[in-house]
Amino acid sequence: MSLTDLASVLWRSRELLEMLLFKLEEEQLLLASNRSRWLSHATREVEVVLDQIRQTEVIRAAYSQDVAVELGLDPEASLGELADAAPPPWSDLLHQHRKAFLMLTSEIGALADVNRDLLTAGQRAARETMLAFAETVETYGPQGQTVSGGVRRSSLVDEAI
Repeated sequence: MSLTDLASVLWRSRELLEMLLFKLEEEQLLLASNRSRWLSHATREVEVVLDQIRQTEVIRAAYSQDVAVELGLDPEASLGELADAAPPPWSDLLHQHRKAFLMLTSEIGALADVNRDLLTAGQRAARETMLAFAETVETYGPQGQTVSGGVRRSSLVDEAI
């Protein structure tokens, strides 16, 4: 029965989403602690999990279409529609999967936003540090574009740091 296959691939999808959440949290810890040495590895691991999710999603879509046709629904029916039309105990299981997916995707979205903000702040700090050693200053022009300004005043650098 294709409901069994669908349930199996939904479990796999949940596992992958939880792994993605873990990898994003790992990436966030590296970003927050300014430990950029392993950041490329963490980013690569996130990309590997995303690729696995894409592959699993193709399989899930195929099984979902089969189940939808079996239940007399449109082949593009949502998981909620499948859960409403499925017989017990499948209905409860599909509703639980849907609830878990909504929660996981919300957490993933929030964590990805925080990571993006941390990356942007890190990039900005690195740029400002590099400009501190350059002979020019960058400011913003009237239209918001970056403009190279005048010559920087000399500054003292504590070389012991």
